[in-house]
Amino acid sequence: MDAVFRALADPTRRRLLDSLHARNGQTLNALCGEMDMTRQAVTKHLAILEAANLVTTIRKGREKQHYLNPVPINEIAERWIGKFERGRLGALSDLKKRLERED
Repeated sequence: MDAVFRALADPTRRRLLDSLHARNGQTLNALCGEMDMTRQAVTKHLAILEAANLVTTIRKGREKQHYLNPVPINEIAERWIGKFERGRLGALSDLKKRLERED
């Protein structure tokens, strides 16, 4: 679980996960285009996400397609968020969103 927290701590890796959430099964070239980063930098971030089991890959010909694996994130949610009252957390989250929109 430590590897998952470390992987999620970086904003670039969270953006990669968001990109895969929006469109799963992207190639390295597609992810590089969205990230405005070099292939080498994106590859390093993807390796960390794969090591944390947050991203899986499937080889299709000469390319690898990258897929989001939401299971580790769900395990964190069940272990940590499940300890608290979801109703109150939901109400606080809704209030925060409403207040942020008013600004």
